[in-house]
Amino acid sequence: MIELIVGSKGKGKTKELLSRAESAVKSAIGSVVYVDKSSQHMYELSNKIRLINVSGFPVDSEDGYIGFISGIISQDHDLEYMFLDSFLTVANLYGTDISSAIDKLAQLSDKYHVNFIISVSMDAEDLPESCEKYVTVKL
Repeated sequence: MIELIVGSKGKGKTKELLSRAESAVKSAIGSVVYVDKSSQHMYELSNKIRLINVSGFPVDSEDGYIGFISGIISQDHDLEYMFLDSFLTVANLYGTDISSAIDKLAQLSDKYHVNFIISVSMDAEDLPESCEKYVTVKL
């Protein structure tokens, strides 16, 4: 499953993502991972949620990001939820068509049964048509 939380910068996407992560960890059977560009939210998350700070890794492209996410999945067979904050920044996708990256994440989700909840700093109207079906929250 893929869910997109969309809205322009400063609209509360991260707050929504943090809230959803906290709710998920209460009912999750498997692991919950929160991927972000910093460790800023470390103290806002339950210690049952693994926070991964991407800034320490050489991720600077869509393929690098998808490879990074694939590596996390390959190391945790119990992974149930991945919360991806700052998606456009970390995957270096600002100003580009994100449909390829979302399609790749959807394939990973289907194959490995991982739920991806992703914050996207973009208005819903600006999303590619193929991504609109994944929008669950518009801010």
